Amino acid sequence: MRTSTTSRNLTARKILRVVIPLAFWLGVWQLAAVWVDTVYQPGRGYLLLPAPTLVAGRLAALMGEPAFWQAAAVSLGRIFGGFALGAVAGTVVAVLTAALPWADWLLGPAVKVIRAIPVASFIVLVLLWAPTTSSVPAIVSALMVLPVVWGNVGRGIGETDPLLLEAARAYRFGRGKTLRLVYVPSVLPYFASGCATALGLAWKAGVAAEVLCQPRLAIGTQLYRAKITLETPDLFAWTAVVIVLSFVLEYALGILFRRLGGDKT
Repeated sequence: MRTSTTSRNLTARKILRVVIPLAFWLGVWQLAAVWVDTVYQPGRGYLLLPAPTLVAGRLAALMGEPAFWQAAAVSLGRIFGGFALGAVAGTVVAVLTAALPWADWLLGPAVKVIRAIPVASFIVLVLLWAPTTSSVPAIVSALMVLPVVWGNVGRGIGETDPLLLEAARAYRFGRGKTLRLVYVPSVLPYFASGCATALGLAWKAGVAAEVLCQPRLAIGTQLYRAKITLETPDLFAWTAVVIVLSFVLEYALGILFRRLGGDKT
């Protein structure tokens, strides 16, 4: 009985930790919108800062349109595809640079250059080189993910317990068995941590690329159109969609990453 009560209390606290800050900042937003509409820009405040209720109304209206769901689904698929590509490429490059000195000499500096280049520069460059504008967000997302996964996986390989490697040699494990029983369990937590970090980068970079290259179906395209037509409530509504989808992705994939990292909770 006491365990059940404690569990309910913990659940209530978790809910309150979400609800109270959300209510507070919505209240701040509402007060700021009222001030802008009555003092700073009387009667035209919604062009600068629409009220939460106005944004919620526009979001509800947008959700009733098939184009809304198509744009959200295509953006999710496009950016998640780039994320997966970057995670695979980063892992492969990390394995090569850890196993082969010449690969580290050749590929290591290139990955560091990719990590140092600003996202905006990457978007413009890829926009020049990519065969279609719709592929730009996926490519940019992959390039943002690759250095993060490369660094984490490389660190995981480098910090593999030498005693385990010595035991594998003593028991005459083959390369495949050593990889499966020693390296993979050692690297998985690092890989999971790198993916969790890179996911947010991929999502933000992908949406930013959509804003600049404007593929036909994309959240970023809708953001840009709302901006140039001064449909500020739509701009806020689409921004809310970006935030919500980001949280959903991080929560859903975070469960997978924690399990890959060995956390069963």
